[in-house]
Order: sequence, then structure tokens, then C-alpha cells
Amino acid sequence: MDKLKSYSSNKMFQIGILALLVITSGAGVYFMEKSVTSFLLLLASLLLLYYTSFSDRVKWLIALGLLVVVIPLATSGSPSQQAYMEVAVQTGIYIAMALGLNIVVGFAGLLDLGFVAFFAIGAYTYAIFASPHAQNLFSSDTFPLSGEWFWLFILIGGFFAAVFGVLLGIPVLRVKGDYLAIVTLGFGEIIRIVFNNLDKPVNITNGAMGLSSIQPAELFGYQFTYSHQIYFIVLAILGLVIFGVRRVEHSRLGRSWKAVREDEIAAQAMGIPLVRTKLWAFAIGASFSGLMGVVFAAKQQFVDPTSFTLLESITILVMVILGGMGSVPGVILGASIITILNLQILTELTGWLNTMFAVPDALSPAKMQKMLFGIVLVLIAVYRPQGLIPAKNRSVDPAKLKEPEDAAQAGRPTSA
Repeated sequence: MDKLKSYSSNKMFQIGILALLVITSGAGVYFMEKSVTSFLLLLASLLLLYYTSFSDRVKWLIALGLLVVVIPLATSGSPSQQAYMEVAVQTGIYIAMALGLNIVVGFAGLLDLGFVAFFAIGAYTYAIFASPHAQNLFSSDTFPLSGEWFWLFILIGGFFAAVFGVLLGIPVLRVKGDYLAIVTLGFGEIIRIVFNNLDKPVNITNGAMGLSSIQPAELFGYQFTYSHQIYFIVLAILGLVIFGVRRVEHSRLGRSWKAVREDEIAAQAMGIPLVRTKLWAFAIGASFSGLMGVVFAAKQQFVDPTSFTLLESITILVMVILGGMGSVPGVILGASIITILNLQILTELTGWLNTMFAVPDALSPAKMQKMLFGIVLVLIAVYRPQGLIPAKNRSVDPAKLKEPEDAAQAGRPTSA
């Protein structure tokens, strides 16, 4: 057993195992017509990388190489490239949204059941101006805007979502717990119903029919239409989101969120402004969802209110709880598992069961999302209440904290 432990902690051994997994799974994805197992193993190499003993910088560099080079290259040789990359794109979008909700729920401790509303706001912000419907709405030949405006609308969508996050946060500051959950749930449904009925007296969102033919993202005449192209946009935005979350987590604001989460009264007694701290959580969390809403609209080239139901909010919340509230790597893992489960595993399992046993459509695993989410929540609550990767506080060396104090005392002039 000791010999096995020494092998597992050996960095060369870890590199060998990681390289073997990447090469075999990548070759399976590249050469086989469609191999879900190989694709999942290729993605699992990122999880294996997380548990290695390399420094954080080395881990980030290897992960960057896997995401930017290996995965696109491995999928490029397969006829199922678009299916693989669609899963990767959807996973990236949900990870960004889950990280945004993690700020509100995990860091600040504010239960939000209407988070998908900010996703809808971002999506409609771009769709209204970049679809042919804009020409009728504004009676101008300037519209619809071309796909080159997509890059600016990423910021605009995030900004509008942040504004609505603040507007939601102001009236709910006086409630918490179950009451906060009910209010946010109502907000999410109100936004969806407003978009569903905003086709009269002035037709802004085209109501239940939705907005179609939305312009895809464009850069110097190159259109990002297919999943393997949009993948790099999602990857770039996700990188910025993760960097921002990691920076803010250990900042003064991040520590204030955690203090408010643990005890509001104690936090206020320590001088933390509750109102401003909570509003920042709502605004920053909502902005991540809003900018990914713009990406979603450009990718789908169609949005309608049915894409932003309560089930989507619940799904994102399950991702956060499964991974570990307040844990950035945990939330990334939780969002990846739930998204891949929805898009890949349940679909493949349904197809396999139908070929083997002719399972009725009503009993297919793909139709049992809600039941599976319930089972996941119960199992996590019983066996892993802190999530798959629990949140860790940054370790602090007490001796280093005392250094400035000791230095100040040493330099202080002694009294005669």
C-alpha cells in the first residue's frame, strides 16, 4: 500500500497516467465514428489533472493545452465533431452561469431560484437588435445589426443583467431564507411571462413565437456559426469568468460575502455594509449569466420564452449544490456532470434501452430529468453535504500575519 502511495504521489507517474489517458481517449474520439466513452474519458482527463500534485500554474497550462489544442484536434477527425463540440459549448455556458449563481448562493448565502431570468435578459438584449424583427420595431434600415456587434453586446448583455440583478436585490434585501427563494422564483417567472407577452401593444419580443434568424457572431467577415467555432468564444469568456471569480473570491468583497453568509449581524457589527455587499453579489452573479445569454442567442439564432423556465434555474442550482457551494472547482465539476448527463449520457442511455428493450417513451431516462435531479440532491444531502469538491478557505500562516506588527513594534521608539 505504501509503495502504491509513493507511486501515486510521483509526478512522473502522474504525467504518464495523464498522457496515457489523453492519448488513448483522444485517439478513440479521432478515429471512431462516435465514441461517447472516449469523449467522456478525454474530458475526465481534466478532472484527473485537478487531483495531480503539480503547481497551479502547471495545471492551468496543461488544461489550456487540452482545451485549446487537444480536444478540438481530437474531435476534428470524427464525423460526430459537431455533436461533441455542442456538448462542450453547452457545458461551458452552464459552467459560467453556475459560477455566477455560486457567487449569490455559495459566497453570499442568498438563495436565488430565478437565476435564469438574467440569462433571458442577456439573450433578448442581443436578439431584439440582431434579428430581422428589429427592422419592423425601429423602422430603420440600420437594423438588424450585423454579427460584428456581438462582441459589444456581450458587455451590454452583462451590464443589463447586472442592472436587473441590482433591481431585484433592492426589494429583497429585507427577506432571507425561504422568503428570498420565493421572491426570486417569482422574479424569474415574471421575466419569462413579460417576454412571452411583450408582443402588444408594441411588438418587442414577438411573444411566444420568439425571435428567429438572429445574426451569428462575426469577426472581420468570419462567421461563428458552427459549434466547433463557437467553442472558442465560450472558452475565452469562460476563462475570463473563472479568472474574475478566483480574483474576487479572495478579495475584500469576497471575504465580506462569506462573512454575510455565516452571520449577517456579526458581519454588520464588524463594519461590513450589508446592502452594498449583497447588491454586488446580485450584480456580478447576474452579469455572468447575462453575457452567456448573448452567446446563447448568437449560437441558437433563435430565442423564445420556453428556453428560460423554472427548470433551468433549478438545474443551475443543482449544479452548484452537487459540486459544492462556494467551491469554484466543485461548481465547474457539478455543472459539467449535470450538463453531460443531460445532453449525452441520458440521450445515449435512452437510445440503447430502446434498441434492447423497447422502453415506452414516457419511461425513457431522457424524460426523467426532474426525478434524477431529486435523487442527486437527496444523495448529496445525505452522503456529501459539502458537495463533490468542498470549498476550502485559503490557508494563512499566523507567523506571517504577525510580521508587520512585530516590525512596527521593533521600529517604535522606546519610551525613556
